[in-house]
Amino acid sequence: MGEEFNRNIISSQNVTEFVTVVGEYCVFVENTLRFSKKSFLDKARRLLPLIYLKASLIPKFDSVFEAENEKFVTEEEWDIIKDSVKQKLGFHDEYREVYDPLTHEQLEQSSASISDNLADIYQDLKNFVSLFSAGTEDVMNDTLWECQLNFEEFWGQKLLNALKAIHAIYFGEENLDEEEDEEKTKDSSDHIDTTNWILSKRQVDHRKGE
Repeated sequence: MGEEFNRNIISSQNVTEFVTVVGEYCVFVENTLRFSKKSFLDKARRLLPLIYLKASLIPKFDSVFEAENEKFVTEEEWDIIKDSVKQKLGFHDEYREVYDPLTHEQLEQSSASISDNLADIYQDLKNFVSLFSAGTEDVMNDTLWECQLNFEEFWGQKLLNALKAIHAIYFGEENLDEEEDEEKTKDSSDHIDTTNWILSKRQVDHRKGE
């Protein structure tokens, strides 16, 4: 009964829509340098709430395996995402983080960055969608379960922190249209080529083995 219930979750509309928006987010941040600063912020402020909503609609369920799921995103790929977002946002990247609802103690201001947040979110979501897209039903189950757990404990809060900062920048007093876009979208040196990234390789290998 539990196994059948999990299978129904995996094939449900909520999961399908979550996978779709996760894929859109991954492609979006992989191509950060193709956007102007304003269009990047505009896209991010629309995508992030959608990801949060879709993740929240997935019901709780159990994992199948005890072993840890395979990871795809390397440290180098994480750095590429972080650096491209940081380059795009410039001085807007850093913000002050002061709120912690889990403690009653007075907190000192700490520095955080949107690029760190978005790269962390990317790492979890890319790991999820890479394995989900190429796995068996049991693997799909467990990678979805892990993604949901990480949403609750890690990247969900990262998403909200980044969204708050992005909202403040986008609707702030500065006119983003007047800022010079230093990263030319036609410059091939700024383009992140994702054709050889590990998702494509793993999916091809998996399909060859079927």
